[in-house]
Amino acid sequence: MEVKLPPALEAFAQDCVADGRYGDLDEVLSSGLRLLQDQEARKTAFMAMLKEAEAESERDGYFTIDEVMAEIDEIIDAVEAENKAKAAVG
Repeated sequence: MEVKLPPALEAFAQDCVADGRYGDLDEVLSSGLRLLQDQEARKTAFMAMLKEAEAESERDGYFTIDEVMAEIDEIIDAVEAENKAKAAVG
């Protein structure tokens, strides 16, 4: 396979080899393609997770941010009240 790189990328790849980070240009390109492959796999997994979350919300319903914040406030208030009660006893 023959690959034509823009001059800046070709210079970068050659510098990577010259610096000893890679044995040759094939290793540089293989490394770059592995990174791209990993990025694509992560994107695919993320999109699948989003689709599952959307399906779950359609199936089970969802909470608004206001509902979530109200529940968090209730939990904080309950913990603070419990801590005050313990402090008054102890």
